[in-house]
Amino acid sequence: MKKFFIAPSILSADFACLGKDAKKVIDAGSDLIHFDVMDNHYVPNLTMGPMILESLRNYKIEVPIDVHLMVTPVDNLIPQFAKAGASFITFHPEATQHIERTLHLIKDHGCKAGLAFNPATPLHFLDYVLEKLDVILLMSVNPGFGNQSFLPSTFNKIRDVRKIIDDSGLDIFLEVDGGVKLENISEIAHCGANVFVMGTGIFQYSNYNLIIKKIRKTLQHTCSTSIH
Repeated sequence: MKKFFIAPSILSADFACLGKDAKKVIDAGSDLIHFDVMDNHYVPNLTMGPMILESLRNYKIEVPIDVHLMVTPVDNLIPQFAKAGASFITFHPEATQHIERTLHLIKDHGCKAGLAFNPATPLHFLDYVLEKLDVILLMSVNPGFGNQSFLPSTFNKIRDVRKIIDDSGLDIFLEVDGGVKLENISEIAHCGANVFVMGTGIFQYSNYNLIIKKIRKTLQHTCSTSIH
């Protein structure tokens, strides 16, 4: 059976008790934690740095932490997040002058490497670096803020990337971030995604166990009917 991964974005968690909230969604059945880093430069918001990531690790958050760097430049921050405990580090091609060099930097620091695409970013950046990727992240909203609506144009982009991955024969995660909810996750999965970043789609509920159980059940049904 195809494996799907639920990745709560702690950008939507309660920052007054971040470790506790992260622990709750993990205990409820999440697979990893998504960690959004914004710099008020590449995107119009300012969020979390390496010290917060390190504090989560010190709180005994042991699942993989998926760091999404919405910053420019990225290279100086990569060693800091790797040292703080990142498992995956993903960045945007527009945020570096040398995509391949940045990918190597991530791997040299012991992390899995990913490339993130905004809704209007073309996929041609994949042409020469695909074999160096562990994750392809598709933004289904314009980055910078949580609680946005999913852009329907992303469905075709997911299908396009799924075909690229399948044709390559490589083992690459296809992650979708932005407006992912219980109501649309089945269609997103049918298009070929297998990692689902969910902010308010999880954290708006008081009972994380119940909503994640519903998400998992929906994905299991999707898996049984999917052609992928």
